[in-house]
Amino acid sequence: MTKKHPNEALFPGEKPFPIIPTCEHFAGSEKLITKALELQNQKGGVFDITMDCEDGAPTGKEKEHAEMIVAMAKSALNKHKMAGARIHDYTNKFWRQDVDILVGAAGNELAYITIPKPTAAIQVKEMISTIQQVANKNNVRREIPIHVLIETHGALKEAFEIAALPWMQVLDFGLMDFVSGHHGAIPDTCMRSPGQFEHALIARAKANVCAAALANGIVPAHNVTLDLKDFEKTKADATRARNEFGFLRMWSIYPTQIDAIVQAMLPDYSKIEEGCKILLAAQEANWGPIQFEGELHDRATYRYYWELVQIAHVSGQKLPEVAQKAFFS
Repeated sequence: MTKKHPNEALFPGEKPFPIIPTCEHFAGSEKLITKALELQNQKGGVFDITMDCEDGAPTGKEKEHAEMIVAMAKSALNKHKMAGARIHDYTNKFWRQDVDILVGAAGNELAYITIPKPTAAIQVKEMISTIQQVANKNNVRREIPIHVLIETHGALKEAFEIAALPWMQVLDFGLMDFVSGHHGAIPDTCMRSPGQFEHALIARAKANVCAAALANGIVPAHNVTLDLKDFEKTKADATRARNEFGFLRMWSIYPTQIDAIVQAMLPDYSKIEEGCKILLAAQEANWGPIQFEGELHDRATYRYYWELVQIAHVSGQKLPEVAQKAFFS
C-alpha cells in the first residue's frame, strides 16, 4: 500500500491551516528591502518580508514607490517568493493605485497583501474585491493571501467578520494605533511590556484578535517590540504573545528581532520529536487510530502534530532525518 502524505490523509476536501513563517519583517525603502531580501536568503527563507507602501512611500512619490516594490518582487533577490506588500489604507486615495500597480505587475510574485487601518468589515470586503478584480483583469489566477491589521475600534468590533472574508490568511494586531485611538485612556507605557500584555483593554483586544483568527482558520500575528536592538526583550514579548494569547506570528522592524521572534515562536523540540514519531506511526497504520506510548491517538492529534511539525520546518528547525524524508522530500 502506498503511504499517504499527511496533507492527503488529514485534510481531504478542506482548506488546511496556513503554514507560514512565524516572523514578518517590515521594510519600507529600497535599501532596507534589499538588505531584508539578502538576509532572508542567508537564513534560508525562515521569515517573510512586508514591503511597505503605507509608511514607506515618500509623499508625492507613491506611484514610484509602488513600482519599486514591483521591481523588488520580480528581482532575482526574491528567490523564496516570501515578500508581500502593505498598501495604503481605505481612506487614502492611493490604495487603489497601489493595487493596480502591485497586483497588475506582480500579482504572481507577491506573497500577500496587507490592508491597514480598516474601521469596518465592509471596507476590507471592498478592498479584497478590488484586488480580485485587478488580479482577474491581469490574468493572475492564484488567490493572493490577504492580511488585515486590526488597530481601530471598528475593526476590533468586526474582527470575526473580517477574518471570515475570502482570501484571508492573517489577522494582525496593531498596538500603537490601537493605544492612540483611546485618546489617553491607555497610557503610552502600554505600548511596551509589561503593560501591552496586562492592561485590560489591550489584553481583551489581543485575545479577541486571536480568537477571531483561529476560529476562521487563519493566523493571528502580534505587534512589534519598540525596543529595536534588545534581543531578550523581543524574545520575551514573542514568548508571552505565543504562550499567553495564542499568537502564531509576530512583526519585526529591525534585523536583530528576527531570530528572537523565530526562536520564541518555535514549538518545544521535544514536542516536535514526539510529533514526528506519532505521525510516522500513524502513516504506517494508514492514518487509523494508534496507541503510542500508552496513549490513544487519532486524526485530531495527527492534525495537531502535523501543524506543529510544519511550523518547525518553515522556521528552519532540523527535523529527525526519517521524518524529513517521509514528509518534506
